[in-house]
Amino acid sequence: MIKIGRRTTFNAAHRLHNPNWTDKKNKAVFGKCNSVNYHGHNYVLETWVKGNIDPETGFVINLSDLKAIIKEEIEEEFDHRNLNLDVPAFKNLNPTAENIAKVIYEKLKPRLAHYELTIKLYETQNNMVEYSGK
Repeated sequence: MIKIGRRTTFNAAHRLHNPNWTDKKNKAVFGKCNSVNYHGHNYVLETWVKGNIDPETGFVINLSDLKAIIKEEIEEEFDHRNLNLDVPAFKNLNPTAENIAKVIYEKLKPRLAHYELTIKLYETQNNMVEYSGK
């Protein structure tokens, strides 16, 4: 088995907020990420697939195919969007980096079902999350 990855970026705004909490508690827990006017990030997404090398192609997966899947499933829906307002998955789900990574995984996994999949999402240069469905 071997792992191969593809890196892409998308820009999106979000607000971290729990509607069941007071404004004071939301501010205390989420800080500037709780801004009523939202705020944005330049996310870096790494999509890693693990599988066997096809003896005919020498590929685990054709990276052109992986690029197209990521574009169709993630970039077209997330890039230059307000995650809270524009992406249905976050209608009732707080768009934390952890939840974004999990949603991305769940969107990609059906199209990459024959592979082990790992998502690495960088919200900033210093803040990142990794999710592999386990």
